[in-house]
Amino acid sequence: MNKDYHALVDDRIYMGGAADVKDAVTTEKCDIIVDLREEATECAYSEDQTIKWIKVGIGDNAKIPQEDLFHQAIEHVVNAYRNGKKVMFHCGGGKGRTGAVAIGTLLTLGKASTIDEAEKMAQKIRPVINIREPQREALKKLFTDK
Repeated sequence: MNKDYHALVDDRIYMGGAADVKDAVTTEKCDIIVDLREEATECAYSEDQTIKWIKVGIGDNAKIPQEDLFHQAIEHVVNAYRNGKKVMFHCGGGKGRTGAVAIGTLLTLGKASTIDEAEKMAQKIRPVINIREPQREALKKLFTDK
């Protein structure tokens, strides 16, 4: 099977696009899905009622500042990991919002020490990652000492 999603942290934290959720749940047995799509009304894979769906809608029209939303998403991912769960996070295509959460997760877990280092690590794992300037600014606000 050709996987379009990627393991950010081996066998525990996965990232991809909305189309990858079903495969991540059925193949990797993810317990928690962190959905970054502002437009989402339900989990991208709703056939498995045992998974926990957490929506942190990050988008251009959000009423909450992006850095606060990224912080929430990163915390959900890191807490799931620390609690021994398998977690997948995703946006629509798995590039921008997903990339920003991947960078923040690597920094929070101490696997990288700077935003640039974390971005290079994340892109090596998932080459389509391409964060936009507002996402980079949000990360700088969260990780100013990194």
